Amino acid sequence: MRRPTAGLLGLLGLYLAWELAALTVAGNAVPNPRDTFGRLVEDGWEYYGPHIEGTGWEALRGFFWGNLIAIGLAVLVILVPPLERVITQIGVASYCLPIIAVGPILTIVLEDDAPMVAMAALQVLFTTLIGVLAGLRAADRTCLELVQAYGGGRWAQLVKVRLIAALPSSFAALKIAAPSAVLGAMIGEFLGRVDQGLGLAMVVAQQQLATERTWGVALVAGLLAGGGYAVVALIARFAAPWERKAS
Repeated sequence: MRRPTAGLLGLLGLYLAWELAALTVAGNAVPNPRDTFGRLVEDGWEYYGPHIEGTGWEALRGFFWGNLIAIGLAVLVILVPPLERVITQIGVASYCLPIIAVGPILTIVLEDDAPMVAMAALQVLFTTLIGVLAGLRAADRTCLELVQAYGGGRWAQLVKVRLIAALPSSFAALKIAAPSAVLGAMIGEFLGRVDQGLGLAMVVAQQQLATERTWGVALVAGLLAGGGYAVVALIARFAAPWERKAS
């Protein structure tokens, strides 16, 4: 089965499941899809535009800084192997920290939308660290030995062999990190300190018992996260074309 056909069938299955849930779940907790889409169209870009801009900008900055730190730590492990245990523990700690508990602390320490950026960065750090590190270690042993035979050290092996070898695994991690950054930014917005954002819009819609709008915000957030994934996937197709040919 071709991918577009499978994707369409998957969307159809989700829609039917949504319809079934709307008919069976009591209390109007699950609105009818047609009512939800109708409210989504009625609210339009005038309502969603500022919220998408706020969450998107926070997620983009968190994505950048979190991945930059993760890539730097992965490279440091390759160049200074004794640091691996410490750096791995840092990555695991960032992953295991309950973000709901860390959020209030970041809100007190940081100003404006910086807490949301920091939470988005925390959401992507571990995934990218492991993905990049696995890619750097997947370099062909023969190529590494060849560089070493010509007098190259760890830095030369990194630049000439490991970075290229790490591209597929790194982009796989970045694709996962993109939606995670959106999630981290939205969770940060649940705590306040901003006047626009999808997380804030969802909280306000819940408080107003606007079920259709709440689901509409969730759909828009999903589209934003999916858009981030698609952009990274598109970049990966051009950055590592040999992987596309191999598949």
